[in-house]
Amino acid sequence: MKKQYKLGVIGCGFMAHAILKGAVYSDFLKPKKIIVSDSSRQALEKVEYLGVNTTVNNRDVAENSEFVLFAVKPQNYLAVADSLHGLPISKVISIMAGVKKEKIKSNLLGKNIKVARAMPNLPCSIGSGMTAIDLSDYTDDVDDSAFVNSVFDSLGNVLSVSEDKLDAVTGISGSGPAYVYMFIDGLIKAGVNQGLSEDEAKTLAVATVFGGADMVAHSEDKKISELIEAVCSKGGTTIRAVESFRTDGMYEMIDRAVSACVKRSKELSE
Repeated sequence: MKKQYKLGVIGCGFMAHAILKGAVYSDFLKPKKIIVSDSSRQALEKVEYLGVNTTVNNRDVAENSEFVLFAVKPQNYLAVADSLHGLPISKVISIMAGVKKEKIKSNLLGKNIKVARAMPNLPCSIGSGMTAIDLSDYTDDVDDSAFVNSVFDSLGNVLSVSEDKLDAVTGISGSGPAYVYMFIDGLIKAGVNQGLSEDEAKTLAVATVFGGADMVAHSEDKKISELIEAVCSKGGTTIRAVESFRTDGMYEMIDRAVSACVKRSKELSE
């Protein structure tokens, strides 16, 4: 039986808002084909400007939507799943960190449920994000697979991965923006210490990180090590900073931080 809504979203937090905005503003979906639920009426009021349908009843979403996107906190998932008991849900999208597909399927108690797990990051909220998706359950249906992919395509870049890599994805792109913000903040503070105003240091730091990342993306014929060498002239200024980073174990420090993040992601999935 054809459902009233193409996409139903359970949970209306920051990332759900970004997904809804991307879907509507890109004209990927008409607002009338979307319904979103949340226990907080205040949260729902924040997305009403998009023209989407809203409800405080999760069952309204699950019962009347072809695709159900779970955007609740992982620790709240079991309670939400219990509230949907008995409903025929067949197509699921999840952005819940650490909640594996098998757990979702067993809790929803449905037959032949398809689950796509996605890990979007914070810059998705401005259309410059990175989302990794496990679409393996949808490979037998080109249209369904394309739909799930398109939900996130309007938010930035999309990479297809297997579910067993999503913990590593969390450590790199899911949590990665925080690392970038810390590096930018460090550059700003260092600039101020060297006599720049905070606004001057911020302008320089942000533009440099943005330009450096863009150059890596568009320099497919060069390794990152070659780009580093291109900035460093023998006996010059840059090499002194690079040598300082290497002496302090910058790469090892990053590896330890990512490993700690991935370890925590695995703990949450147990």
